Amino acid sequence: MIIRIIKLFFLLYLLLLAQAASAEPFKIRDILLEGLERIEAGTVFTYLPVKVGDVFSDADSVLVIKELYKTELFSDVTLRREDDVLIVVLRERPGIASLDIIGNRDITDEQLIESLAAIGVAPGRVLNRSVLDRLENELLQQYFARGKYSVQIKTIREPLSRNRVAVQIQIAEGEAAEIRSINIVGNTVYKDKELKKGFESGKQAWWQFWGDGDKYSKQRLSADLETLRSKYLDTGYLNFNVDSTQVSIGPDKKDIYITINVDEGNQYVLREIKLAGTFAVPEEELRQLIDVEVGEIFSRRQVVASTERISNRLGNDGYAFARVNPIPDVDEETKSVDLTFFIDQGKRVYVRRINISGNQYSRDEVFRRELRQMEGGWYSQAGVEGSRRRIQRLGFVEQVEIETVRVPGEDDVVDLDIVVSERLAGSFSIGAGLSDSQGAVITSSVSQDNFLGTGKQVSFSVNTSRVNTVFSLAYSDPYHTIDGVSRGFGFSYLSTDAEEADISDFDSDQFSLRGTYGIPLTEVDRVGVTADIRRTEIDITDTGSSDEVREFLDENGDNFINLNVTAVYTHDSRNRRVFGTSGFYQRARIEAAIPYSELEYYKVDYENIWLIPLTKIFTFATRSEIGYGDSYGDTSDLPFFEKFRAGGTGSVRGFRDNTLGPQDSQDDAFGGNFVTTAGVQLYFPVPAIADPRSLRFGIFADVGNVFEDFDDFESSELRGSLGLEVNLITGLGGVTFSFASPFNDDEEDETEFFQFEFGTSF
Repeated sequence: MIIRIIKLFFLLYLLLLAQAASAEPFKIRDILLEGLERIEAGTVFTYLPVKVGDVFSDADSVLVIKELYKTELFSDVTLRREDDVLIVVLRERPGIASLDIIGNRDITDEQLIESLAAIGVAPGRVLNRSVLDRLENELLQQYFARGKYSVQIKTIREPLSRNRVAVQIQIAEGEAAEIRSINIVGNTVYKDKELKKGFESGKQAWWQFWGDGDKYSKQRLSADLETLRSKYLDTGYLNFNVDSTQVSIGPDKKDIYITINVDEGNQYVLREIKLAGTFAVPEEELRQLIDVEVGEIFSRRQVVASTERISNRLGNDGYAFARVNPIPDVDEETKSVDLTFFIDQGKRVYVRRINISGNQYSRDEVFRRELRQMEGGWYSQAGVEGSRRRIQRLGFVEQVEIETVRVPGEDDVVDLDIVVSERLAGSFSIGAGLSDSQGAVITSSVSQDNFLGTGKQVSFSVNTSRVNTVFSLAYSDPYHTIDGVSRGFGFSYLSTDAEEADISDFDSDQFSLRGTYGIPLTEVDRVGVTADIRRTEIDITDTGSSDEVREFLDENGDNFINLNVTAVYTHDSRNRRVFGTSGFYQRARIEAAIPYSELEYYKVDYENIWLIPLTKIFTFATRSEIGYGDSYGDTSDLPFFEKFRAGGTGSVRGFRDNTLGPQDSQDDAFGGNFVTTAGVQLYFPVPAIADPRSLRFGIFADVGNVFEDFDDFESSELRGSLGLEVNLITGLGGVTFSFASPFNDDEEDETEFFQFEFGTSF
């Protein structure tokens, strides 16, 4: 108040000076500016309300001074007259030449500079007392929001030439205040411990080594109060109320104590449920969507869920903006509630256009063929959600957002705006190296799930080493027909010199040519058939080949041409293929060589993955695999190069790839006719470090083994491991790292603590 009075007297004084300088009106012949150092004269003239040729009077003096002060560029303005020349004497406010921030750790320079620029504190801006006040207040608010109430901020101004100053902000952040206790007063139905179970604020569990729940946040406390309110409203306490909340800070500004005063009120039961309003769906069908029953304790959560189900059901019939309002009628005497769902379905809504944006690499049609909501048809909530789910499950899509937009001037027409965020749709690698087991190695592979933005899958790989030489090419079109029938083909050549590796000793050359068709059964179910013609030639060495390999070749020959047919059924309801958090995947496969092939055998295997979201950040996953194979006809046994193997990433981690199970006469892994593996895993993002869509951790337990035949299975022979897995999406594809500690292993097992795999899809 005192400062304001001083300013008024000062302004009055300046006005009196101006009045004395211009006792009588005169015609301005020229205007001169004095005192300018940084500010251009042209800038001042743009603010002057008078110009050469105007008649200048006492009233104009007041106006000139007022307008120039309003710019906040000047600390003093004086008017003087010499003959018919108006002289404006100015004293500039200092300008900020540089802004330097030191001592900040929690908030980066960029964040602070951006927030200060928003309040007018930046190099090139004018500096005055009010700016400094805003500066310090803004910084205090930034740190208070992070719980650092002991922060100290000091501003140093160093004068420079041409009326400029260098501003240095010194920050002593101090320690963030921690919540020492949260006390709830007035609760008798539930204990404090149960009520605070869902709180984000408060002391964190000993195992929760990330997060900042023990740091006070007004927004977080508001969310906790809503959690507390929901606890009571979901268990029938309709009149529950938070009377007050006190937050106190300790003298050292490091401890925070929170007290929440509540009034629980009475518990109510549901006496009657009614539907009212206008709705095209049969009432009985809507009643089946209501998840509350007469006689039960009233639950706001169940009422809200029932409201959403009714709204979605009406949305499936085109009533996109249907309003469903549950109105409770409370009887205080009987402590009961009559619940009425008032429904206003509104007009049936049609979709005019579907706009797709954000697709930098993929063609528009790649996403449109996944849509289950059509342009020109009535709006369907199920169709929109189905479209979102199918686009999200494309391997090259990271995120999908769908917004329903009303068409201006229309109350029954909408547009759908679909925004997709894409990720790398495959992997590429090329390299050379030297391996103790395989010698000089040159590898090159390209895998593209979205070839040229068409959604088609193409892969090509070359691998040359002392052990293996591989050339392969594969192509698949997931929409060979508009109905989603897929078609693919591929060929591969594999040459193996097993003498150079620690496995059963043999040499082989195999050429394979295959064709595949897939047919969708439902939105999540699919069957596929593959025909594969193979030519395989096996050679053995005089001394290195095992007895088992020699026996098989003696009985069945060493040169084979086979036609194999494989039938596959898949069910995939995962919300996304990469970093999925919910849903179920299963695959059943039968592969058989057709009768009268030179090798007659069959293989049956089944695998599944179940993703269960526990919280927003934790996902529990289970997986299992079981497989069995055998020969038929004149073939003596399942070919040794077709036997099941286990060990390594994707199987039982902690054991070297393909080394579990029976061994041959040379003590090398030979494989078996029966395999079973299983595992559980808890996925969670890296706390406060990276994007959870590109990096995550997993704690796992694996178990499994390979057996010579089904009758040889013994649970005591199952191998297991415990460990940590890291999944990473890079610019060249997916990478998995695992650190595992085996258990129930045998001294002959080959174990590995660290393993990695490229090109995984998680």
